[in-house]
Amino acid sequence: MAQPAAPNLTHATVLSKLDSPWDMAFLQDGTMFFTEKCLGLSVRQPNGTVNKLLGMKDAKGYAASANDLLCEGQAGMAGVAVDPNFASNRFIYVYSTSSLTAPGTNRLMRMKVNDAGTAVSDRTDIITDIPYKPKASDHPFGGPGAHNGGRVRFSPGDGFLYVTTGDTHNGEVPQSPKMMGGKVLRIDRDGKPAPGNAAPAGFDPRVYTYGHRNPQGIAFRPGTNQPYTAENGPWHSDEVTALVPGGNAGWDPRPNIGGRGACPDNYCGYSPNQMGALPPKERSAFMPMTDTKTYPNAMKPAWNNDGLSQGLFSGTFLNGPQWKGWNGRLIIGFAGIGIHGTPVGNRLDVLDITPDGSSATRTTVNLLMPAARFRSLVQGPDGNLYVATDEGAISRLSPN
Repeated sequence: MAQPAAPNLTHATVLSKLDSPWDMAFLQDGTMFFTEKCLGLSVRQPNGTVNKLLGMKDAKGYAASANDLLCEGQAGMAGVAVDPNFASNRFIYVYSTSSLTAPGTNRLMRMKVNDAGTAVSDRTDIITDIPYKPKASDHPFGGPGAHNGGRVRFSPGDGFLYVTTGDTHNGEVPQSPKMMGGKVLRIDRDGKPAPGNAAPAGFDPRVYTYGHRNPQGIAFRPGTNQPYTAENGPWHSDEVTALVPGGNAGWDPRPNIGGRGACPDNYCGYSPNQMGALPPKERSAFMPMTDTKTYPNAMKPAWNNDGLSQGLFSGTFLNGPQWKGWNGRLIIGFAGIGIHGTPVGNRLDVLDITPDGSSATRTTVNLLMPAARFRSLVQGPDGNLYVATDEGAISRLSPN
């Protein structure tokens, strides 16, 4: 039996002249909340009107401002999600870096949006202890704010909130039972642990999975609602992984783990000499992101980007007959700039993942728009795909 054809896509710009748009979240009427990493939270009404709701430190023109919210390197205002019960509680959730706790942390904030969609109030920080990397001088790799995580999504299945966090270039963080970096957290709307997380003994009960490097995408498969992460690789092997409660993603960059020796600043995440320009067979000999030798029971990735690291950033499952042969498949976006000879990412791929999540095949999307550094992919209530790019635009891709 012939497989359904892939859809043809048309492209339209929804918003332009933005400053590093990072994420989007929709209401059923098409209202779109969006974040700009170094500016703040805004909302686009169905008629196209944009209201600036909450500005970060030094941002101008917002209805309210929060001087503790800061932008540095990869860190700033990131993920946004609307409550499934928004119609009754008006709650919205935003992940942002804050200076309230020295030397800075990432916080998940819950706020209430007024009926007119022109202001937010009642800020409550429901998570306050997600680590943030404050200074470049603390580590020879990367800059301040690196490996910051930041995606926030409600599961359509269990109704709980999932939050992805990065390892902040700290070798102790991913496998730590108490430090909330390198994790996927699963919580209720008050920030309390969701039942069924199955975190190992001694772990913070908010932990759903651990041993992550820098997951910046999380999506839920239609039909099963199983969560999948999209995760940046260490100069090799971006990965897409099906998550299980209490699972270990297998990233452990500490020295003297699995026989490795000392590493710069006690972080072995780029050791030994993991040059992305090497052929895949040679790259595979280096420390993997999912270290099944050290952790035989680690969650195994469904897909690893042919052994390349190109800034895998976000993903969402396409859902609906309008997507034809891509219905039910995961679309992922890359924001890579090309490292040590690796090809630049800047593309969208569609993954056909096996039902058990053990493997996947890729189709690269033929875009009718310029290549860009993709930061967020969200299917809107109209069934179209909305994409945010570092080039300062949010665009709509419509299947036909």
